[in-house]
Amino acid sequence: MAGHSHWANISRKKSLIDAKRGKLWSKLAKAIIVAAKHGGPDPDANLRLRYAIDAAKAVSMPKDNIQRAIKTGIGELKGGNLEESIYEGYAAGGVAVMCEILTDNKNRTAPEIRKIFEIYDGKLGGTGCVAYLFQRKGLVRVPQAACDEDRLMEIAIEAGADDVKLAGDRWEVTCEPTVMAAVIAAIEAAKITVESNDLIRIPTNSVDVDDVETARKVLNLMERLDDHDDVQSVSANFNIPDTAMAELSA
Repeated sequence: MAGHSHWANISRKKSLIDAKRGKLWSKLAKAIIVAAKHGGPDPDANLRLRYAIDAAKAVSMPKDNIQRAIKTGIGELKGGNLEESIYEGYAAGGVAVMCEILTDNKNRTAPEIRKIFEIYDGKLGGTGCVAYLFQRKGLVRVPQAACDEDRLMEIAIEAGADDVKLAGDRWEVTCEPTVMAAVIAAIEAAKITVESNDLIRIPTNSVDVDDVETARKVLNLMERLDDHDDVQSVSANFNIPDTAMAELSA
């Protein structure tokens, strides 16, 4: 099972629990703050802000929380001193890992992330050590029941998308980040439900993790990183065969 799809499915289920305790909302608020800080408060003129707001709405983040985050980003409220960083490294088995970070204290965050890598036999690397193994893409999710593949493919490709694939019970439409808004608009104009959308990093190749204990370490690392308050997203290029996943789930 490919790293980005596999972890996305686990993370999406986890996010429903996180949202209930406020952790996910806190991360989404940070994304909105930074988007508004760099591009202004108007989501129609600031695509990054629009995508951040869409992600917040997808997990029922209250409108007041969204507006408060926007005001923080543009300086009307205190707390917008967040810095963006990309941390790169390797998990057990040579799996490449990228973490997108938003923090108000790099001196605290960096050693914490390094320690998490080390706990699970990984290693934090230098800037650029694995970035070349990933492509930045837009990902639009549509419930499988909302549309058949041929129709969705025609609409999405016409709007500039790259591909449409089935992942579980959802269609995943991938595209360049610059055309994601147009792809979403075209799908919605056809009266097809868009469940969610994200900007993700898709690996250009994958590392097969056949050993169950190594796979366990990789998944534990991903989960610990994802749980960290300053980590916005985690991407990796692992592929765990179904036989190994069955043993992990036993």
